[in-house]
Amino acid sequence: MSNERTASGPIHNRRALLAGGTAAALFAPGLTFAASGDLAAIRKAAETGYDASVKRIQAWIALPSIAAENRDMDKGCDYMMALARDAGFQHVEKVPTDGHPGVFATLDVGAKRTIGIYFMYDVKQYDPAEWSSPPLEARIVDKPDFGKVIVGRGAVNQKGPEASFLAGLHAIRAAGRKPPVNIVLVCEGEEEIGSPNFRQIVTKPNVLAALKKCEGVVIPAGWQSPSNGGVSVNLGAKGIAELELVASGAKWGRGPKTDIHSSEKARVDSPAWRLIQALQTLVTPDGNTPAIDGYFEKVRPLTAREKELLALAAKQLNEADAKKALGVDHWIDDLPWDKTLERLASQPTVNIEGLVSGYTGPGGKTVLPGRAVAKIDLRLVPNQTMEDSVAKLRDHLDKRGFKDVEVNVSGGYDPTETDENSRLIKAEIATYKRLGAAVTVYPRLAGSWPGAVFTSAPVSLPAGQFGLGHGSGAHAPNEYYVIESSNPKVEGLVGATMSYVDFLYEIAAIK
Repeated sequence: MSNERTASGPIHNRRALLAGGTAAALFAPGLTFAASGDLAAIRKAAETGYDASVKRIQAWIALPSIAAENRDMDKGCDYMMALARDAGFQHVEKVPTDGHPGVFATLDVGAKRTIGIYFMYDVKQYDPAEWSSPPLEARIVDKPDFGKVIVGRGAVNQKGPEASFLAGLHAIRAAGRKPPVNIVLVCEGEEEIGSPNFRQIVTKPNVLAALKKCEGVVIPAGWQSPSNGGVSVNLGAKGIAELELVASGAKWGRGPKTDIHSSEKARVDSPAWRLIQALQTLVTPDGNTPAIDGYFEKVRPLTAREKELLALAAKQLNEADAKKALGVDHWIDDLPWDKTLERLASQPTVNIEGLVSGYTGPGGKTVLPGRAVAKIDLRLVPNQTMEDSVAKLRDHLDKRGFKDVEVNVSGGYDPTETDENSRLIKAEIATYKRLGAAVTVYPRLAGSWPGAVFTSAPVSLPAGQFGLGHGSGAHAPNEYYVIESSNPKVEGLVGATMSYVDFLYEIAAIK
């Protein structure tokens, strides 16, 4: 057993503060509740419930719902509903969509304030051959410099953090308390394919009415830096459009309609080369800047405040840690650290996720493919929209004679922006600081999540990420989530659980 479950880590620094009673209560609104003894009792319950919390994560990982493969989606939805009921939500409802169903649940304790929580129950695909242990077994292993971790698909994205939030509700109930806020839970099973139907869930009349009562919406996260325990509070996130570009002999009217012998290349056109030629027009020769006609027309430059935040972030964040985590030695154009952060927050992108054509198995197979596919994602910044960006891509290809190249959109959503002075953001910052975690306020998460559904009309709420704890490997082999931390800078499962409890109390009291 590591120290995390008993007395180490930033979250425990609070205990010295609580000893100050009334003086401590003046430190931050949430401490008014903490000083009452509630949080000490809830932490004890979280420690007692540790084994059950671990098993909850493992059992969830063992049931993979993979939207891209249409795998176990109804089972995943039903399991999500069972988890919500088990955590104390009184109303739990399956919400059908044009695709896979979502879940809407409410926990009403008669509190003055309400918080919205977003869950996804789907995960990315995986290849077991690439993993050190089977991705659905959720094995507990010792990871050097981290402690005990659960390894499995969905461990950090997002089942570990989401289960840690649910563990907080279990601990509150086990301690004989009730949550300090009402909770509205909205879940989907299509996040990993771009949330194509999530708006249908959120705009369902009873769901929308419940969300309208919320202070904001958060998605649980486990992103503490292993070097200093720091966390980022993001004031937005990039949007995304996920799509395929397809070149085929059937659509082009040239080249083969099916794979043929490669010797025929001497006299037959190649759809694969045609796709490559189309792709080359989308970016500058170095591949680093979008060249789609009009792509930058709506891009909003960084504001003075965003530049100020990025300059502070460059001093607070560690460049060496970032390169190590990404496995890279150089940035684009060998840019200095501060400029990479500016680019990460401000630049839209055109990225090739994968290229598929012809034979890709062992050895060679001399074919001329009749079809070639590029999986593409477009990352979007304010004031771009998914609809406009996809339309610009289509027009760009058409103008260059690539009308036959199909643009098949699978999902996506617009960028998000949240007011730095909203109660939601102020509560996140106050909670982190009270728990001893260094905070970096960052203008925009470079990744994407369907927060735009919450920040845009008709919901129009602040939205972001919150949570202590650590995990990594999302979308990659050997994804993990720390449950017993050997790193005093990073919280394990109990500490992560208590960070959500603390946050709920902060939301209840912050001015």
